[in-house]
Amino acid sequence: MVNNVCVLGATGMVGQRFIQLLSQIPDFNIVNIAASERSAGKRYEDAVNWHQTTPIPEEVRDMKIVNTDPNEVADDVDFVFASLPAGLAEPVEAAFAEKFIVASNASVNRMKENIPLVIPEVNPEHLEMMELQKDINGWDGCIVTNPNCSTIALTLTLKPLFDKYNFKRVGVTTMQAVSGAGYNGVPSMGILDNVIPYIGSEEEKMQSETLHLLGERDGGVVQKANFPLSASCNRVGVIDGHTESVSIEFEDDDVTVEDIQETLSEFRGLPQEENLSFAPEQPVIVRKEEDRPQPRMDRDAGHGMSVSVGRIRPDVFDNSFKYTLVGHNTIRGAAGASILNAQLISKLYL
Repeated sequence: MVNNVCVLGATGMVGQRFIQLLSQIPDFNIVNIAASERSAGKRYEDAVNWHQTTPIPEEVRDMKIVNTDPNEVADDVDFVFASLPAGLAEPVEAAFAEKFIVASNASVNRMKENIPLVIPEVNPEHLEMMELQKDINGWDGCIVTNPNCSTIALTLTLKPLFDKYNFKRVGVTTMQAVSGAGYNGVPSMGILDNVIPYIGSEEEKMQSETLHLLGERDGGVVQKANFPLSASCNRVGVIDGHTESVSIEFEDDDVTVEDIQETLSEFRGLPQEENLSFAPEQPVIVRKEEDRPQPRMDRDAGHGMSVSVGRIRPDVFDNSFKYTLVGHNTIRGAAGASILNAQLISKLYL
């Protein structure tokens, strides 16, 4: 099944990544691209400052940009991929959701009642909120969100362990790439020869969203997983690929390094079971080299959709272990997350 799609915020970094990825997936056909009023009416090539490593796809190069108005989008659009700034996202996404399924990257709608926050391998059952959301709002469409980029990478590694063992606590320290802040987000003089130990609201998002994703759905509400999670987030001078150092204390006293390696390596989710074309064959890849994973070496694993884990080792506390992970923040952590959500929705609900 081929789905017609529209990309909102098409000139931004994540919007560009959407266009780059969607052009490579036969399941999707880009019929509209939308951006701010200053770009509307222009050819895409004339309006965008293209930052991707591949050229602008030919089928989009001459496409006319429309306003972020659902009335300017083709009626036969199946999915709207939204990468709007948080300040604009709430009213615009709601307007589009009256007619279309909106796959959103914005944080503003992630934790709201009746709106699914989904990683397809982790909590696909939360997609059942879509029908409830439609009924409550009287919409033909709905909003489906994907989590924060650092949350996605972390939660993909926690899910298989959480299903098998009992967590006493989890701690994570991130070293996040500058692309997560957008092209103009971090000045070069601010990040070169430097580490910035603060990313606004990032720690709160990781702490809240992770527990939400691992929680149980009760109607349109999610009961969060019940363990303490502490996050410290830093911006570092890497272009793409978030690195995270994770520490887990288990209530179980019989966990071994080999258990963790095997559990992560064998993890598969519904996208893999359904053979979705954009799903990585292995969501979590375990590296056994002592100096891996590294963002430059491992961010593109699984075409940017796999998370690489290494340095799995005992911690100094009882029943505690730690590891390092790397995930591609603009593919698995942003545009790719929405695309995989849409593929799963198309397979199961359309």
